[in-house]
This record gives sequence, structure tokens and C-alpha cells, in this order.
Amino acid sequence: MGCLQSVACKARVRREQIVVSDVSATIEPAATAIEESSPVVLRYRTPYFRASARVLMPPIARRHTWVVGWIQACNHMEFYNTYSDLGVSSWELPDLREGRVKAISDSDGVSYPWYGNTTETVTLVGPTNKISRFSVSMNDNFYPSVTWAVPVSNSNVPLLTRIKRDQSFTTWLVAMNTTTKEKIILQTIKWRMRVDIEVDPMQLLGQRARLVGRTQQEQPRILSRMEPIPPNALVKPNANDAQVLMWRPKRGQPIVVIPPK
Repeated sequence: MGCLQSVACKARVRREQIVVSDVSATIEPAATAIEESSPVVLRYRTPYFRASARVLMPPIARRHTWVVGWIQACNHMEFYNTYSDLGVSSWELPDLREGRVKAISDSDGVSYPWYGNTTETVTLVGPTNKISRFSVSMNDNFYPSVTWAVPVSNSNVPLLTRIKRDQSFTTWLVAMNTTTKEKIILQTIKWRMRVDIEVDPMQLLGQRARLVGRTQQEQPRILSRMEPIPPNALVKPNANDAQVLMWRPKRGQPIVVIPPK
């Protein structure tokens, strides 16, 4: 065979050669679970967002490596904890809040730009002489701790009265050539998670908090078009490292409680 017929010479993988099937994106049809076992913090666990897909990749040329997997970015975050009439603590992404960026990477902080490196990605090292068939999947949820007492206070008196959280994400299924840095977007998914918890700090531990508003999350949207990935969603910092915990009192200046990492 001549070079034109050889796998080793066919370096370029085109979008139309990649077959994606059985794309699934769901959020569990369950309510957010509230945990009041600790006298220091309230914890809550949201239902899981899960995404999966089957992929068929064409043969890969020699000296080329492709990674196929999930990349996720946070597009919007509101996370406010109200303490009576004293003020609110809030987890914030300053660049996102101020509009300097459109999204922030939601990588695991190690596998940039990928969400993770176990079930989330598959690596194909060329040369391969046949079609590769595989599945990739990911899941995500919130499981934070919120102090019963004002976070800048030395007191342990419970004053927490409300937790409101609203976050939006874009999740992409991507094939990336690590040799040439070419990226092919295979699927785009949008999803949102909202939490609204009312708290009566005067009640006994275990009886203070209740979920209000909708008990089930709206289901993710699998887009019919491919949405581009903002460049900063592919690099450091990830959302966990970039976020800041602020105390915003009713009176006085805001205080940084936990700075970014």
C-alpha cells in the first residue's frame, strides 16, 4: 500500500468520522437531603447530575494521541447564607461575578482541562488500525457545610436562617488531539442546580431546617448545536480553587473569610 492508504499517514481525524450515540444527561429525581447531625455545621447533599455517551473513534495515526472525555465549566454562581438580620456569607467567583470571564473551569484541579481522569476520559494512542469503541461518563453534586453561627464570630450561637444556591454549568463532550492541540466538540449540555433551605435557629438540632421551593431539579438540556468552550474554562484555576468566602454584613465593610487557593 502507498502512503495515501496507510493509517500512519492519515493524521487528521474529522468530526464526521466520530460517531456519538446514547448520549444521556440527567439529574436524579430526588430532593436535596439536609443533615443536622453536627452542632457546628448544617450539611446538605443535592441529587447527582450524570452524563454519559458511547463513542466510536476512527483509526488514529502514528505519533498522535487523542483524549475523548468530559469538560465542565461553571457559568453562574449564587451561594448565599443568611444570618438573621446581621448579614450574609457568600461563596463567590470574583472573575465570574464581575463579568471578567464567561465561565470558570470545573476540572478536578489535576486533570485540566478534563473534569476527571477515571470514567470521564479515554486516551487513544496511535497507531490504531481499527475503530475504537468506548463509553465515557461523569457525575457531579454538591455536599457543602454551612456554619450555624456567623462565620466571622467567635460565638457558637446558631443564627443561620436561610441558604440559597443557584449554579449553572456547561458540560462538553470533547475529542482532543494532545499532539496538535486540535479540539473537536462532540456534544454540549446545559444544566442547573438550585437549593433553597429555610432555617429556624431557635429549634432543637435536627429540627431546624426544611427545604422550600421546588423539591426536584429541572432536567439538563442536550443542545442540538455545539457551543464553543471559553479559553479560560480550559486552564487554571478551577472553580474550587478560585472561589472566595465573603462575609457581607448589613452594616460595615465586607470581609474575606476564606481567600482563593
